[in-house]
Amino acid sequence: MRKVSRQMDAAFALEVLDKAPYVTVSMTRTNGTPYGLPLSLARTDEKTFYFHCALEGDKLDCIAHHPTVFLSAVTKCAPTVGPKDGSFTLQFKSATAVGKAELVTDREEKIAGLRAICERFLPHHMDAFDDAIARSLDHTAVVRITLTEPPVGKRKQYDKQGEEMKYGRME
Repeated sequence: MRKVSRQMDAAFALEVLDKAPYVTVSMTRTNGTPYGLPLSLARTDEKTFYFHCALEGDKLDCIAHHPTVFLSAVTKCAPTVGPKDGSFTLQFKSATAVGKAELVTDREEKIAGLRAICERFLPHHMDAFDDAIARSLDHTAVVRITLTEPPVGKRKQYDKQGEEMKYGRME
């Protein structure tokens, strides 16, 4: 990271990944070209994320060929004028991580992964979860991403006095 003063710890990075409405997941196609797309991920522990998709397609082809993936997320993104120098800038919180993606084949883990996704994005509709599983489990793929190294967070944010909060300083 070029500006080490903006680096944040793994806990901060996980919080950004949890709060982002989607996380861009970058993969490698079978022909070696990059492939990235925003996905709705749900995290179940310090290293494990899940997403769902169709039973076939580019994502699963990429994962089968090259399971290493790169995650990227941004929250609290706001254009601003620097309070001290009047420069045009951007306040943000971001996170990146590297992991290994695998198709989940165990039925109970598939259900647990889908439950985590539903609890994150539709927590007030969990009463319909069992019926949805009965209708769609056999037509849905679930992918587990296991982080292979700690995630990295980065932030540019100003305090109330207009000073940039560097070196992990919190509000």
